[in-house]
Amino acid sequence: MDLDDANDVAQHRFKMAKRKAVQDAKVAGKTVAKGLLIVHTGPGKGKSTAAFGLVLRMIAQDRRSAVVQFIKGGWDTGERRVLQQFGDLVAWHTMGEGFTWETQDRARDIAACQRAWAEAQRLMADPALALLVLDELNIALRYDYLPLDDVIATLSSRRPDLHVVVTGRNAKPDLIQIADLVTEMTLVKHHFQAGVKAQPGIEY
Repeated sequence: MDLDDANDVAQHRFKMAKRKAVQDAKVAGKTVAKGLLIVHTGPGKGKSTAAFGLVLRMIAQDRRSAVVQFIKGGWDTGERRVLQQFGDLVAWHTMGEGFTWETQDRARDIAACQRAWAEAQRLMADPALALLVLDELNIALRYDYLPLDDVIATLSSRRPDLHVVVTGRNAKPDLIQIADLVTEMTLVKHHFQAGVKAQPGIEY
């Protein structure tokens, strides 16, 4: 190694040591532990997929999770098939009857979402539950299938150690305001626009 290379290595090590000290101080300053309200929204792909990834993390910690699907119908999906294999660690409830443009029946959609919300409230009362995924709840709120004020009040008053993930496009501003973590999936490019159909292992 010549002198210039040695100087580069030393400068990099010095820079990273300073950065580590800053990061360590930031981490040490974070002392609050609480149940998070997490929102995955936006037009991009991956909102539900990211939520199911959190379920896997909970499984790895031997903690219980539940999924309530508000809009999606009862078709067979890879994530449902895998996660249900973990027995009591994952409770899966598909309560929707399919996309709204498929059902074309507002009263039926509202009734299905009300049943899903009742199940979600029941699960929130379970002290053993660590994580609850409310898949496509944002869609139910967008179409006014559920009263927003009631949902906001219930999520805000849930027990302090329960993590909740809400997915779906067009998250309501009131929900974003009370959330602890909001991630917007941005659509840059999607294969569907090029005529590629939904495929197993990618979409379901």
